Amino acid sequence: MPTSDSGTSANLLSPYVKLSAEQWSRLRASTRLAIAEDDLQQMRGLNVELGIEEVRRIFLPLSRLLNLYVGASQELHRTSSTFLGELPAKVPFVIGMAGSVAVGKSTVARVLQKSLAQWPNHPKVDLITTDGFLYDNAELTKRGLMNRKGFPESYDRRRLLAFLAEVKSGTPSVSAPCYSHLLYDIIPNEEVCIEQPDILIVEGLTVLQTGAVDQEHPVFVSDYFDFSIYLDAEPEDIRTWYIQRFLQLRSTAFQDPDSYFHKFSTLSDDEARATGAELWDTINQPNLFENILATRERADLILHKRSDHTVDAVRLRRL
Repeated sequence: MPTSDSGTSANLLSPYVKLSAEQWSRLRASTRLAIAEDDLQQMRGLNVELGIEEVRRIFLPLSRLLNLYVGASQELHRTSSTFLGELPAKVPFVIGMAGSVAVGKSTVARVLQKSLAQWPNHPKVDLITTDGFLYDNAELTKRGLMNRKGFPESYDRRRLLAFLAEVKSGTPSVSAPCYSHLLYDIIPNEEVCIEQPDILIVEGLTVLQTGAVDQEHPVFVSDYFDFSIYLDAEPEDIRTWYIQRFLQLRSTAFQDPDSYFHKFSTLSDDEARATGAELWDTINQPNLFENILATRERADLILHKRSDHTVDAVRLRRL
């Protein structure tokens, strides 16, 4: 049976029910697997181990849970429209996904997108990352924020909020800027269009943060989420994954002369490890501890990963 976060009386008041991965896995019921091994190969991020069995254990129950949430939301919108004498508007169900750099958010988001698209009542599932809402490098340089890229102040939160407001209001087509990890910058004059999906997954480092853009009328990015997920792991494990990913990028993407990080392509293994460790310790770890980790308890669902990237515990908000 599911349990509270611990047996103490204080934690019995926790808003979460805690389940082991095995308990969670049993909740998938008869949900079918819609992902083949070939699909999964394309979805995996750098240095993220994710097998079909893990998809069955963790993502089939999550897909089933979210299908129930989406169905309830769709019915609520129909009920409200009937009461108001209006035609039902198509309002996307928005899922926010937060977590540290290198924790595997992109892989989880892609697998979740594929899993959710199998359900007949919400076949159109779109995915967008908040990278496109970073200020461009010229603006970050002007503001002295290039070494704080990914911190809350490096995002154009007004533009992100306006984007989400349009999506949730049912606007037929809403555009967002495109970001290039190769160039490490916003791509000029290029946008992605979101056209009334049934579900929109919004993935980003600090999407659950509560810092208001307008103090007089405080609105948060998370106010537009119908459900939120935090991908969690021990900081030391994330540090290891980050350094391993840096080593892989040095041998792959950084080799491209157009890469912003091409200067790292000739580093030796020891130099690359040291550089990756320094980048983690001076930029990404402070952002995790100062901004990202603090938002974990705002999530509706927390997935905790072990050092091998498998999920060992799930916390689901019940209050």
